[in-house]
Amino acid sequence: MIDIEETDEAVELVERVCALDIGKAALTVCIRVPHHDKPGHRRQEVREHATTTRSLLELAARLHAAGVTLVAMEATYGWVRREGA
Repeated sequence: MIDIEETDEAVELVERVCALDIGKAALTVCIRVPHHDKPGHRRQEVREHATTTRSLLELAARLHAAGVTLVAMEATYGWVRREGA
């Protein structure tokens, strides 16, 4: 059984957020921001970027332009352990 602690903290919703799935050669980026024309709805943009300096600088500029205030990242790597290593 998992022991979950209950708190009285207020729920915080982030208005402008980005999620990154980071790989060795590329990363997938999902930006979610409020929809301009539909109050209460969100707009989502998913793009792929290379892990080159130029592409990452373009991504940083895109996040800044979108007003993103929080970024969540996930990175996975398939580790292989050789016997005797």
